[in-house]
Amino acid sequence: MIALSLAEIAAVVGGQTHDIPDPSAQVTGPVVRDSRDVVPGALFVAFVGERVDGHDYAAQVVEAGAAAVLAARPVGVPAIVVDDVQTAIGALARHVVHKLGATLVALTGSAGKTSTKDLIAQVLRRKAPTVFTPGSLNNEIGLPLTALSATEETKFLVLEMGARGIGHIRYLADLTPPKIGLVLNVGTAHIGEFGGREQIAQAKGELVESLPAADEGGAAILNADDPLVRAMASRTKAKVVFFGESGEADVRAENVRLTDSGQPSFSLHTPSGCSDVTMRLYGEHHVSNALAAAAVAHELGMSAEEIATALSEAGSLSRWRMEVTERPDGVTIVNDAYNANPESMRAALRALVAMGKGRRTWAVLGKMAELGDEALAEHDAVGRLAVRLNVGKLVAVGGREAAWLQLGAYNEGSWGEESVHVSDAQAAVDLLRSELRPGDVVLVKASRSVGLESVAQALLATGTEGEGVAR
Repeated sequence: MIALSLAEIAAVVGGQTHDIPDPSAQVTGPVVRDSRDVVPGALFVAFVGERVDGHDYAAQVVEAGAAAVLAARPVGVPAIVVDDVQTAIGALARHVVHKLGATLVALTGSAGKTSTKDLIAQVLRRKAPTVFTPGSLNNEIGLPLTALSATEETKFLVLEMGARGIGHIRYLADLTPPKIGLVLNVGTAHIGEFGGREQIAQAKGELVESLPAADEGGAAILNADDPLVRAMASRTKAKVVFFGESGEADVRAENVRLTDSGQPSFSLHTPSGCSDVTMRLYGEHHVSNALAAAAVAHELGMSAEEIATALSEAGSLSRWRMEVTERPDGVTIVNDAYNANPESMRAALRALVAMGKGRRTWAVLGKMAELGDEALAEHDAVGRLAVRLNVGKLVAVGGREAAWLQLGAYNEGSWGEESVHVSDAQAAVDLLRSELRPGDVVLVKASRSVGLESVAQALLATGTEGEGVAR
């Protein structure tokens, strides 16, 4: 964070200082919520969780060098006490962003937010120092903490914004007002909470409504291939830039293909020129993500050649998102178990098939959460798609939703040979250990709550000397 005195922070957040001998002392380190992340000069934020109360760690973090604790009550060590800690870090983030003067890029969408955010960051940091959301910390706590990690050297601040209801993105955009806003897509993720895709579009569009006007430098980057996103052009005073594979897109891809290993290659066209891209990431769905990143970078002054080079060299920065690892025995594990929705499931299955051309493929899938009344139909459809794409075998893991996945595959296929339903992750591991052969490709994917990353980790722990692999 930029250096601020404890007195200044207290004034910004409307707090009272307690047990602070010198209010002019400065916070020179990061703002953190985990006591393990404290370094000298840090500000520790004492959140109260379901199992842990940050206030209990106050003495420990000050001993470790924290300048003070941002707390909801006096804690016997230097502290700034506020009525609500969450509201306070939001106010502090707004203050810091205003003082920084960095260009703030915000993005949202139903799928692909984190992968696209990682691409944008990797492209922009070739131009200037860039701070971006770690992982998927895109809510009312993670977003301000990310903003507060910026320093005086930061020129670009890239923030992912998530939403679980109307008004959420408006709130986040008020905390950290963006200059450039990117909307990727409107899908079915969290449709059970929103009630429908139109409501999701209403919520996502709050981002473009928050942007400054075009003559003030505001730019809305919109997906030309998604009708609900394209329609958001009427909801903003900012300059509108379209990306996509449509011929009408300002930033578009032509001659899209996949390499033999399943990595996308295409010709990037921008208003200032074109250049070829071959990505290190896997799956054709990353073309749209790359175009979104390219549109942002072009708006910030980068050339097509610079953008293409950066996209071609960019990798995955966030764990469990299409992490591809080949075991010594030749089995390839694709760990995409961080999260899942119908759109990302379909994209991952298509990537699996492209990667596994000429090899035997396995899709180890689990529940997609928060689909509400659409859950049965969406799980059934994913199971059917696995068969239509000729995935070698679907292993559906878990309870009711997994049973729907397997039933869809069974009804689409013949005699059920293309699918099997197992009760839990260990059962899936046992099955795969007994049946995998060298050269097989295994995709593991489900919503985060299912914890299927344990399957990928267990499979990677075996096979180092041929253990558990059929011959």
